[in-house]
Amino acid sequence: MSNWKARSASALFLCPLVLAAISSCAEHGAAGPAPSGSVSSAPPPSATASTTPAPAGQASMAPAPSGAESLGPAPFKPEEIEALVAPIALYPDSVLAQVLMASTYPLEIVHAARWVKAHPDVKGDAAVKAVADQPWDTSVKSMVAFPQILEPMSDKLDWTQRLGDAFLAQQKEVFDAVQRLRARAQESGNLKSNEQQNVIVEPAPAGSQAGTSTIVRIEPANPQVIYVPAYNPTVVYGAWSYPAYPPYYWPPYPAYYPGYYPGAALATGFAWGIGLAAAGAIFSNCNSCWGGGDVNINVDRAANINRNFDRNKVQAQGGRWQHDASHRQGVAYRDNATRDKFGGQSPRAGTRDQYRGRANTGARPGTSDRAAAGNRPATADRSAGANRGGTNRAGGDVNRVSSGDRAGGIGGGRDSAFNGVDTSGRSAQRNFDRGRSSMQGSGFNRPSGGGGMRGGGGGFRGRR
Repeated sequence: MSNWKARSASALFLCPLVLAAISSCAEHGAAGPAPSGSVSSAPPPSATASTTPAPAGQASMAPAPSGAESLGPAPFKPEEIEALVAPIALYPDSVLAQVLMASTYPLEIVHAARWVKAHPDVKGDAAVKAVADQPWDTSVKSMVAFPQILEPMSDKLDWTQRLGDAFLAQQKEVFDAVQRLRARAQESGNLKSNEQQNVIVEPAPAGSQAGTSTIVRIEPANPQVIYVPAYNPTVVYGAWSYPAYPPYYWPPYPAYYPGYYPGAALATGFAWGIGLAAAGAIFSNCNSCWGGGDVNINVDRAANINRNFDRNKVQAQGGRWQHDASHRQGVAYRDNATRDKFGGQSPRAGTRDQYRGRANTGARPGTSDRAAAGNRPATADRSAGANRGGTNRAGGDVNRVSSGDRAGGIGGGRDSAFNGVDTSGRSAQRNFDRGRSSMQGSGFNRPSGGGGMRGGGGGFRGRR
């Protein structure tokens, strides 16, 4: 019996020491130098990713990312931009500007289009007032007054997103492309003043790079009634110059253009449809679009459209429009430069928590600073996992410190039979003394069936 007790006591003493040794090896194995001649095969990190230094022996061999790799896709070519804006370049200036703004929020476009389909009898300014409390961007709310624009924007979502990508990254180039197309339409004899619109030709402002000596403005003939033309780009602009980049086009939606039916040709290139009493939906102007590349915002009009409108934010930008990343709803930005410009967000993360209904929970300290998933610490820097207590999760992981900063020791930060084991041996001695005292006080009690050994397995799963 005494031999059995001695062996058991010895086992209790050795078990923590063995685990401590394993922990030490795991830590040195994770952080130690790579074998001689090894080369990291991981792709270069993005320009904004937060990374830990490469282990010794690898740093000099890791190639630095090139500028092209860090910035992502190449900018849109001028002919690509012309193809994107071809269906909308002949809209009235203010309507055009608001379409471009709204295109940067493609998911909210889908929500607004669904609202319009659910409320077919609410039109024009009345529709804009009806969505005043919706959580969408002001530009998206304004689009409910123009279902003949909103519906194809929702149906052709790939085009909408590409248009928004171009506008975010190359705003001035987009306005320059619009002017080139308007000049062509005018030269072809297809853009002129009529009962629906006023076409105004002015000298190009200094700094304009549209490649034209004049600018063409389009305004409603009656400011209270707005007409939105539908047209075939290959007709109104004359012969299209870029076969590799044909213009986007879709026939008019018959519901909004009486007299047009599917398959009918637009003899003059245009269909005008019904004028809309939608002056209340207009909150922008393009006085600075041509040459300056900016959209001016009338903050009073915008506040009438959107009860949640923050006029201070616009006024801080000098009255110019600025993309609001909080309305992006997790949609990927096309390139890193655009992502970094608008909040430093991961192109796939965006405002994902808000999209999933977790906005402003304030309950996860580790995630409250996750505006940029691309900036999450590399998993090799997992130093604070001990705070990820599994027993104190009230209110949704209140004490769950950022998962990118977990501990790498045995137990992985979880409450287990071996929490707190270190490599000094002091803890092992305390465990032995505690076990021996327990045995002497109550007779031998066999350790708990090996369950404690399994309790710490979570830490090793994190290390594989």
